[in-house]
Amino acid sequence: MRPALTIVDPGFAATIQDRGRVGWQRFGVPVSGALDPEALAAANILAGNTPDCAAIEVMGAGLRLRVDAEGITLAVAGCAAPARIERAGAAVSVEPLRSFTAHRGEVLRFPPPKNGAVYYIAAAGGFDIPAVLGSRSTYMRARLGGIEGRALRAGDTIPLMREAAPGTRSLLLDASFDTPKSLRIMRGPNADYFAASAFEALLGGAYTVTPASDRMGLRLDGKWLDRAKPGEVPSQGTTAGALQVPPDGQPILLLADRQTTGGYPRIATVIGADSAAAGRLVAGMAVRFAEVGREEAVAALKARAEWLAALKSRLRPVPDNALTAERLLGENLIGGVTAGEGGEI
Repeated sequence: MRPALTIVDPGFAATIQDRGRVGWQRFGVPVSGALDPEALAAANILAGNTPDCAAIEVMGAGLRLRVDAEGITLAVAGCAAPARIERAGAAVSVEPLRSFTAHRGEVLRFPPPKNGAVYYIAAAGGFDIPAVLGSRSTYMRARLGGIEGRALRAGDTIPLMREAAPGTRSLLLDASFDTPKSLRIMRGPNADYFAASAFEALLGGAYTVTPASDRMGLRLDGKWLDRAKPGEVPSQGTTAGALQVPPDGQPILLLADRQTTGGYPRIATVIGADSAAAGRLVAGMAVRFAEVGREEAVAALKARAEWLAALKSRLRPVPDNALTAERLLGENLIGGVTAGEGGEI
């Protein structure tokens, strides 16, 4: 039997994602990929993988899966709450931003995202899933990548690259993945389509993420953005973080599954350093926009790249005397462990 993780309860819209199909947008193929590539990188680094390895993206609701392998090292990063490992009526909690080992037959219960949109579950060695156009990311509208190009379902098996856990110590990562209160933007590329009052409105008040948002983009509700020119622009290539404005005057912030081209004029674009943070926003959250210039945007992007490159240096081993999930379940140290649906240590 191939080593795998088996989906017991898929939750809502959990998919396989990596960094996306870079380089194919000119052929009409959306980039797709992780909504929060920084959290994806963190989960992978904790699991001992390269930062862009495919992982499970959890959004909307949690999921449960069963380990059908001798052992597997896993790690969780992003807007996550503690997970639970369940075995023979006992359960222990595992905090995010730490790696842990699970064994055959154990059921892992991952809750809905906490204070944000998504988090990632990475497995040491990665998943044995074929790449499509250079990526394992799921793009559901075209049924590309992942497991049959769709969200995970109960009974799905996600093959693992490794038969057993590597036997390394559990690690902690000193990092945080908070939802943003504001996002930095640069004007354009279609700024001339908007009245001066539109920029005053965009920069002067908060916009709320509406329930109509999805992986394509965040539909925002706030002050009307007045136009200086009517109509649409000739179709142009889209970019992550672009703020398109349809005729209703309410901006749409484009995300990973954005269309490859579009004709709605773009009043501004979220800078690259803030694009991962934008992917953490969820319906009901409010966000403001702050305008910056090119030099500040480039400096911020360099700083964020340096932060990502330094993540591996922020790993720390779990102390030898710590009561890890592996010890509690493996040695039957059940003090403080609860059974049942709702208990936690």
